[in-house]
Amino acid sequence: MRLIKEISFAATLSLAALFSTPWAGAQEIKAGDITISHPWSRQSPMAANVAAGFMVITNSGSADDRLIAATAEISGNVQLHDMKMEGDVMKMFEVEGGIVIPAGQTVELKPRSLHVMFMDITASPKKGESFKGTLTFEKAGSIDITYEVKDAMEGMH
Repeated sequence: MRLIKEISFAATLSLAALFSTPWAGAQEIKAGDITISHPWSRQSPMAANVAAGFMVITNSGSADDRLIAATAEISGNVQLHDMKMEGDVMKMFEVEGGIVIPAGQTVELKPRSLHVMFMDITASPKKGESFKGTLTFEKAGSIDITYEVKDAMEGMH
């Protein structure tokens, strides 16, 4: 009986470790002072011709950098966007001049906030797939990344 309890306890710990690390296989890319962590996108609704990209960007340097452009293999038109409330309506808009990544700080691109917007997509991202893209920074230069596609409701809680 004791052996069964020990095996059950070990199995429970293993499952807890497995499910408590959602980004365990996610990538982290470093170029100069910039580190890109966990680039991801959501599965697009069936009729949508847009998608969005999210990630965490850390600037470990002593000077600000700026994300000034992005590309993606699923879209020829990629923009840097933000969202804000105007009255009772959430509005999305292109960020003029790029997204500042302050020195020594981290900026999260996430749903309902700053994000990379893929317009007129040629292929709809599906959960479990991935697609390639490039981010261009004023100082760090171009960084190739791979977006992992998550469930459509990811990040909406």
